[in-house]
Amino acid sequence: MTETKHIAAGNADWTFGEDVPDTFVDHIKVSVPLYVEGHDLICQLSDFFVKKDSSVYEIGTSTGELIRKLAQHNAHKSGVRYVGLDVEPAMISAAKSHCAAHPEIEILEQDVRLFDLEKSDLIISYYTMQFIPPRYRQEVLAKIYESLNWGGALIMFEKVRGPDARFQDINTQLYSDFKLRNGFSPTEIVEKSRSLKGILEPFSTQGNIDLMKRAGFEDIMTIQKMICFEGFIAIK
Repeated sequence: MTETKHIAAGNADWTFGEDVPDTFVDHIKVSVPLYVEGHDLICQLSDFFVKKDSSVYEIGTSTGELIRKLAQHNAHKSGVRYVGLDVEPAMISAAKSHCAAHPEIEILEQDVRLFDLEKSDLIISYYTMQFIPPRYRQEVLAKIYESLNWGGALIMFEKVRGPDARFQDINTQLYSDFKLRNGFSPTEIVEKSRSLKGILEPFSTQGNIDLMKRAGFEDIMTIQKMICFEGFIAIK
């Protein structure tokens, strides 16, 4: 049984601030199926989009682990600029420390809804869009689409709801089993679920595809999926 890093939170009171960054990476690795594998896949996919002098954004950079991996993976390409955005000061502090050895990475405390994205070749949202209130998601995806150069890509990973009640029930039970196998107690699973009420708002696979299509994307593909966790790539 894997030792878990439990993060305490009250009912409908989840936060990424306070001391969450201290244990966030360890916690998320045992909470999200194929979390590390998703990082590796994104780095491999970046080969097709990150060129010399490219700009790359990560929306919701958290502790900066993924954006640092991207910079290391593409270190042989000159002039690439990486910008990580997050709204939580504690995460910003952790990310700046994590990426301190990489001057090509800039970490900014910014809300993507209010931030002017420059032209870019790759934008990543790794389990972030699900925390943006649904009323703003279409606006954010439209901004992402406009920011991308032609041929650029959005890579978006999300927790997804099942297409109907039966599949959602299957997803919920399989995900609970996954967390139990990774060392979470039933009480911890219930507490985490209660803390995310009204904060984590997943859409279905089709719901996410519809958002991307309305933003302007036509070429969309699933690149990774396990239970209720799915990665998409959308090319402009």
